[in-house]
Amino acid sequence: MSRPRRRGRDIHGVLLLDKSLGLSSNDALQKVKRLYNANRAGHTGALDPLATGMLPLCLGEATKFSRFLLDSDKRYLVVARMGQRTDTSDAEGQIISERDVDFTQLQLDDALGSFRGETQQVPSMYSALKYEGKKLYEYARQGIEVPRESRPITVYELKFIRWEGVEVELEIHCSKGTYIRTIVDDLGEKLGCGAHVIYLRRIQVATYPAERMVTMEKLHELIAQAEVEGIEPRQLLDPLLLPMDSACEDFPEVNLLPVVAGYVKQGQPVQASGAPTSGMVRITEGEERKFIGVGEIDDDGRVAPRRLVVEYTE
Repeated sequence: MSRPRRRGRDIHGVLLLDKSLGLSSNDALQKVKRLYNANRAGHTGALDPLATGMLPLCLGEATKFSRFLLDSDKRYLVVARMGQRTDTSDAEGQIISERDVDFTQLQLDDALGSFRGETQQVPSMYSALKYEGKKLYEYARQGIEVPRESRPITVYELKFIRWEGVEVELEIHCSKGTYIRTIVDDLGEKLGCGAHVIYLRRIQVATYPAERMVTMEKLHELIAQAEVEGIEPRQLLDPLLLPMDSACEDFPEVNLLPVVAGYVKQGQPVQASGAPTSGMVRITEGEERKFIGVGEIDDDGRVAPRRLVVEYTE
């Protein structure tokens, strides 16, 4: 007979993991899921193993709202190694060309300026985008290049930090779907020397504060501390979680009376005073403003439920 499936906890919230170098996003997710003994978990957009930094992980009902973080802006610190171009546009790839680094600061400033604002970007072959049902990097590893359409991106801010020898450090605040490796590769080509990423750290997702990030090492330390103190690890781990509605906190709030919220919970759109005229909204219930889900203003001006929290007990 097969063993009965081990049931985990119904734990709900968002953990801001400070992902370490070399760890894949999925490995990080599975490790955190086990540490929290969570029934469900999902991440909000993968970070390459080469990259470190903020990786929001959604547990339980928070997974329903992870898509809103996928669509959010991101901020990165990146160091480019000038003079060398690689097939993956980062340090994990093979060097495909080497050229002298002989640009001036003025030329660098001009080149950086061309990336600011709304532009078009052709994704790298070493990305997880799909072509005919297969990820681009799977074709790339077979030496096959397939057509990719350029996509609109926005670079809200691109700060020059330093240029020392062959290294250029930048801070980039960008829209969803922006590939930092591609920006660095394109920068190298604009400057005629080639470039690739040797350091990449995500320092912000949406409006989440960097100081709330926690490392995997810290999680293990807390579990060891709980054992020493003779308490359940959850007593130290759970306070690290941010509320599940933090993934959509930028949406306007629509607060409903309990009787009206009851209709929403049954999937019915409702009229709500003070609601915006369009777009997504965060729905709360009663004086305690309990989060019950995300809705959208329909053509009749009603709040129509789109993602609802299943009622649960702590």
